[in-house]
Amino acid sequence: MGYNSHPAELIETHRHKTLHKTDDQQYNCLYGKCFHPVLLGTTMSLLPLAAQTVNDVAQQCVDTETFPLWLRVTHFINFLLMGVLIRSGIEIIASHPRFYFKDQCEPGSEWIRFTKDKVPLEEGAFTARDDQRDLSPLISLPGRAKIGLGRAWHGVATSFWLLNGVVYVVFLVGTGAWQRLVPTTWRILPDAWDSLLTYAHLRTPSLCDFTPYDSLQQLGYFFIVFIAAPLMIVTGPVMSPAVVGRFPWYAKMFGGRQAARSLHLIGMFTYLGFAVVHVGLVFIVHAPHNLTHIVFGYYDPSRVGQAYVTVIATIIVVVALWIAMSYWTLTDTRRSQRILWDATRGIRHVTVDRFNSQQAAKRPWTEKDISKFHWVNTRTPSREESPEYQELAANDFADFRLEVGGMVSEPASFSLEELKAIASQSQITMHTCMQGWTGIAKWTGIRVRDLLEQVGQVDPEAGWVMFESFGMAQHMHDGRPVEPYYTCLSLDMALEDDTILAWDRNDEPLSGMFGAPLRLRCETSHGYKMIKWVRSVTVIRHYSEVGDGMGGTREDSGYQDVNARI
Repeated sequence: MGYNSHPAELIETHRHKTLHKTDDQQYNCLYGKCFHPVLLGTTMSLLPLAAQTVNDVAQQCVDTETFPLWLRVTHFINFLLMGVLIRSGIEIIASHPRFYFKDQCEPGSEWIRFTKDKVPLEEGAFTARDDQRDLSPLISLPGRAKIGLGRAWHGVATSFWLLNGVVYVVFLVGTGAWQRLVPTTWRILPDAWDSLLTYAHLRTPSLCDFTPYDSLQQLGYFFIVFIAAPLMIVTGPVMSPAVVGRFPWYAKMFGGRQAARSLHLIGMFTYLGFAVVHVGLVFIVHAPHNLTHIVFGYYDPSRVGQAYVTVIATIIVVVALWIAMSYWTLTDTRRSQRILWDATRGIRHVTVDRFNSQQAAKRPWTEKDISKFHWVNTRTPSREESPEYQELAANDFADFRLEVGGMVSEPASFSLEELKAIASQSQITMHTCMQGWTGIAKWTGIRVRDLLEQVGQVDPEAGWVMFESFGMAQHMHDGRPVEPYYTCLSLDMALEDDTILAWDRNDEPLSGMFGAPLRLRCETSHGYKMIKWVRSVTVIRHYSEVGDGMGGTREDSGYQDVNARI
């Protein structure tokens, strides 16, 4: 039987006879007959036609496969966005480099940590801010401990990554290309094992195994596309306090928010490991075929050099772009803050902005879930920071009065005892910090809704409520002297059932480190909105009229967003 007379039959016979053999082994076999390497080497000169035929067969195995334009474009976009996601993810991890499987986040309960620091069991002796790491812009996005901007980048990249994924899946299903990725027979498992052994012995699988993917590749791509990617998608929303507050069962489905956060981390390392191996093998195993397919969609031996240059140049440009993103962000942090957070405002408006906390009503956590240890981010105001606060604390806040005013018809002030006489609500809720840690506690206080009912009518033009603290900001955006800490809530958020001014924690009066005499609890927001040491409540028209106009101290100087629901 000659090659020219029955090419299809020859190719199929060759594929079955040489399955999972290395290239060296492949060329030692012809028409189902295998030759000893030494013997073959001595007789190859007598078989130039046969050798050429084998090469032709190897090419025939792969050259009929093409990578369509949609696959190459979405592949490139995914490469770009995954770099942004991983680098901004590293920035987020650096803010609290500890991972847990329980929501209580007690010291020593981490299953992995990226720091040598050990946390003392005394609450407040070591703050979450003390745990934060300052990374180089070459490593993280944007770097320099700018978690607010890192979270903004992560949100923007996630939005585009999801959109790119939808386009990819639509084409994958619509064109039937899913058959390239989805295993259809259990035979793939032993075949993949054979491929793995080939790689383990530092040998190169035959080209005939790649049509377009060998069994090991197919399993890998299937896992990444249909298991790892969905895992990242479903665990991501658990990081949102609005999602946890509105749908506590969703967090519990993964074993809690921290378990979901840990799964998200594992998914990130899975993607990172896959990317390193994937890119490495592209250049190691049959690079000419791989690179020409990536660039042109098909194999063309005359364009191999062009493919090499294109792929390497693209990688260099993308890596440079990743780093440039960091320095662009840090060049003008206020500009970056506005652009990045505004980019996700639309999708937040139709999703998390519509969620309000139902933890008080649904009671997803009980007293047995209360954290024995609760992280804090700040320390009690010192005498140098606030002499007024220290004087009030020395008298157990007997002289404290909460000022409530602004765009209301009957401004007033209230002592702690007067507030307790108006109304009281207790709720066991999860505190969600944007750094990543959580804590569960029982909070008792007065609903802001009930408080505002005591000061007459709210002006119809009012839209926000500002809460001011005795405490001071840790730093300011422009380096000016620090100012009193404040935050603003939309009127709708302030009037939610779970938004309270708490005076008790776990049935005990608040200690200084937890915000005595009053602290704000807004259970659909991250912790930076729940200010401590509240001295006044003021109804205002809009947050742009106070401070730096960003919505609060963390927004002004920490580059967070006024909407703290994600």
